[in-house]
This record gives sequence, structure tokens and C-alpha cells, in this order.
Amino acid sequence: MPSSRRPTYAPPKRNSRPDTPSANSAEARAKGAAKPGGAAGADVITASRSIVEEAGQKPSKEQKPAGATVLAFPEPKGRRRRKKVLFAVGAVIVLVAGLLAAAVYSPVLALQTISVTGTRLVTPAQVQTALEPLRGKPLPQISDDDVRGLLGSLVQVKSVSVEARPPSTLVVAVHERVPVALVKQGEQYQLVDVDGIQLATTGDPASASLPVIDGGAGAIGQDLFRATAAVLGALPADVLAKLSNASAQSVDAVELKLVDGQTIVWGNASEKELKAKVLAALLKVPADPKNPVRVYDVSVPRHPVTR
Repeated sequence: MPSSRRPTYAPPKRNSRPDTPSANSAEARAKGAAKPGGAAGADVITASRSIVEEAGQKPSKEQKPAGATVLAFPEPKGRRRRKKVLFAVGAVIVLVAGLLAAAVYSPVLALQTISVTGTRLVTPAQVQTALEPLRGKPLPQISDDDVRGLLGSLVQVKSVSVEARPPSTLVVAVHERVPVALVKQGEQYQLVDVDGIQLATTGDPASASLPVIDGGAGAIGQDLFRATAAVLGALPADVLAKLSNASAQSVDAVELKLVDGQTIVWGNASEKELKAKVLAALLKVPADPKNPVRVYDVSVPRHPVTR
């Protein structure tokens, strides 16, 4: 009965001594005869996997078995779309960064002209001279802090607003401190603000249209001076122009004098905005020649008194 096993194929083993083929053949026939079901003297042949393996080498990744087929699948549309979007975003970022760098460091935007507005106590020339170190610097590199730092020596300047107007102009709007009173120093009068900062000097007090604080900070003390200055700082400009002087016996007893001789009893510095409105309204009341007002008492602003 013939064997049901299918024959396998194997390459003949190489003999280390190629000059003795007869011995190899005899050995192979003997092995074939020893296997059950095998025909006497028949060689068992095994098909070789590759020539490279016969030589004792491992096949490389590039070498593919004969007859193998590699299918190249197309890249998904979503992935291709994402790649295009990322590439476009990256290109835009690089372009914007380049434009910003060119704007920040470009000599085309170098500062050449400084325009100054809002000055009364200082002159535009003083501001421009203080800002001279900024000239030639690109506008995008100039900050508000740079301008404020250079103007710090001008005590009259309280704050500034800065606007860059390409290609080479810087507009500086100056907000000055507001003088509220005069303090006599020898033969001169110092214009001071609510903080007591000396802003200017004049020899003619009538030219400033401001009340004189009797004695000044050195004579009446810092607390009384601040209380008086705070009261004057709350008054509108038209009321300030009608005052001749201000004094304080204590922080709760501030008094003002009008150029016409009337007295204003103010009291302390509380509710100073309301007191200022009430006083402005009382001063607009037409005077009665038969009953002239000598005192305006706004120390209790919700119940003012005139007498």
C-alpha cells in the first residue's frame, strides 16, 4: 500500500569535503532506507528557502520573498488635511514673527518728532528736552514707563499719555498737577497742589487767582496744611478764583475767606465734594443789599446756614 505522506524537499547537505561525493550518496541512501514507508535507495529532497540562508546569512529587510506582493494603501484624507492645515499655520506664524521683528527693530520707525500737549506749568520744550534720549529709538520699543521715567524730574507732571504715530512721531499728552493754593516764602509765593508739592513761584499772588494758606506748611504743621489743601482741592476753579486766603485752627475747623470779605466755615475735610457743590450753589444766589451774607456755613452740608 503506498504511503499517504507527501514528500518534502530539502537541499542536499554540503560535504565539508567536496571530493568524496560517493560517501555522501551512500549515507543519504542509507538514511532513506531506514525511514518507514520510504523506498529503498530513494533520496528525501527538501526545497531550499533561499540561497542567502544556504550561505548562513539572514535575509535583509529589503529582500522580499519571490512572488511577494506589497500593496501601498493611500493616506487617509483626514490626515492629509491636517498636515496641510498645520503647514499653513506654521507658515503664517513664521511670517507674522518676521513682520513683528522687522517692525520692532526697523530704523524706518525711529523716533524723530516729539509732539507735546497739555502743558501750562511747564513748557513743551522742557518735556522734549527731557525725552531727548528716546530720539532715534524705534517707536515699538518705547513704552509709557520709559516716558514717565524720563519726566520724573519735572515735578509739575503728574501723569502722561503716550501715542505712537508712525513712521516717526511720538505724541505725549501731559497731565499736570493742579495748584490749589499759594504759600508765602519771603517775598515770593509758591504754588502748591493738594499734596503740598511746590509747582511754581510767583511774585504777584493776584496773577495766580488762588487763595493764600496762612503760614504755610512750616507754620501751621503738616496735618493742618494737608487738611486745608484737601479742602481747596475739592473746590471748582471758579470758586477758587473768588478766595483770598485759607486757614485752619484744627483739622476740624478749616475756614476760607472770599475776596469780598465773607467767611466760609468749612469744618473738617469729610464730605468735601458735597460741601463744594453746596457752596457753589450758595455763591450763585443773588445778593440781597438789605441782608448781605457775611458767613456761609457748610460744615453740615445737608443743612447749610448763611448769616
